[in-house]
Amino acid sequence: MLISGEEFSMKPGQIGVRREDKNKWEKRVPIVPDDVRTLVRDHHLDVVIQPALDHRIFPDDAYRSAGARISESLDGCNAVFGVKEIPLDLFAPGVAYIFFSHVIKGQSYNMPMLRKMMQSGCSLIDYEKIEDDHHRRLIFFGRHAGLSGMVETLHSLGQRLLIEGVPNPFSGIRQPYLYQSLDEIKAVIREVGDRIRTDGLPPQLTPFICGFTGYGNVSRGAQEIFDLLGGRELDPADVRGGLPKLDEARHVCHKVVFHERHLVEPVSQQTVFELKDYYEHPEKYRSVFMEYVPNLNVLVNCIYWTTRYPRLITLDDFRGLFSGPKHPTLRVIGDISCDIDGSIEATVKATSVDSPMFVYDPVSGRTTDGFEGPGIVIMSIENLPCEIAREASIDFSRVLTPFVPGISRADFDLPGEQMGLGREIRDAVILKKGALTPPYQYINQFLNV
Repeated sequence: MLISGEEFSMKPGQIGVRREDKNKWEKRVPIVPDDVRTLVRDHHLDVVIQPALDHRIFPDDAYRSAGARISESLDGCNAVFGVKEIPLDLFAPGVAYIFFSHVIKGQSYNMPMLRKMMQSGCSLIDYEKIEDDHHRRLIFFGRHAGLSGMVETLHSLGQRLLIEGVPNPFSGIRQPYLYQSLDEIKAVIREVGDRIRTDGLPPQLTPFICGFTGYGNVSRGAQEIFDLLGGRELDPADVRGGLPKLDEARHVCHKVVFHERHLVEPVSQQTVFELKDYYEHPEKYRSVFMEYVPNLNVLVNCIYWTTRYPRLITLDDFRGLFSGPKHPTLRVIGDISCDIDGSIEATVKATSVDSPMFVYDPVSGRTTDGFEGPGIVIMSIENLPCEIAREASIDFSRVLTPFVPGISRADFDLPGEQMGLGREIRDAVILKKGALTPPYQYINQFLNV
């Protein structure tokens, strides 16, 4: 995209879809060819697509056949849609950008990008803040992060057990991107479940209990994969304290889903847990999650977390878990949330598809890429939906497309409701012509840090 210091002549109803460039794995698209066809045919939009350069899950010809124009330059587009963050030198003055900006928590690594957008008089709509009347996200990749993250976690478990010299039914599970489709992935997981029911699990993994923190889109996606193993659900109370005795444990995979009331308790013994109070005053609560962790084989972390909330597992907790003479039951953490130094404090870094996990040694505090070494395996890939890019893009585009005509014709020079945007999109406008909108003024405190 060519950038100059002058305002481009922008045409209402002309939108651009940029080529993702964050890393070699990012091949997702916000709008797929079938939905471009709808936008061109039914809404008379002029859709401009940057050429894929072999870096998009859908080829240029599919977009061309759908009625889009293929052009390296997106000059003249009044709205540009993407998925991930955009390099600083690619922002055109006055254009509205729609993507996952990762700025609403004041993320320091994206403040230079936000400053550049402000200096260029850009508008910013963030998918993460497009919500319904109950503040539930409408446009997301969360389910696909959960789907891919669970496969990666089972893959990590299988490889870790092999390193320990333990043959196991998970060792044949590959990383998601190595399969042709999500359907193929699901068929493989079902086959693993069939083998477990027939041949059983190794004694080192019996009873097999996988814990899921959270119950939103990410968790549901992860459980969707786990349930293909034919697992049974336990109540959290079943794994609090001593290890439960389970009938036919060798032939069954068990799951436990933890809600907020299982993860924390009030600091004061004179009060009881209330969900609303926890979200409004998290400083009044402390983690009790370690009462469950010693009985888990695998932990899949799917919660939303900020520094306001207590950590689920601290580094001290990990040291205590690994300080005894007996090898801990917990072998693998699939940290799909991937909050660095966050709710799982041992998640000290994000990983990538080509180096998906590391081993954290609680005693030394060192990390080793791969499966080998003392400690616990942590999978923390930060862009998991990339591994099932086609299915993730199709579902995302299906929900986004109805909002696109309104965004394409919005007038960001007008105040509030006069812009022509529905409430859901209007509330997700973080920048309007280079200025933070009222709900996001708090981000100012992070811009100059």
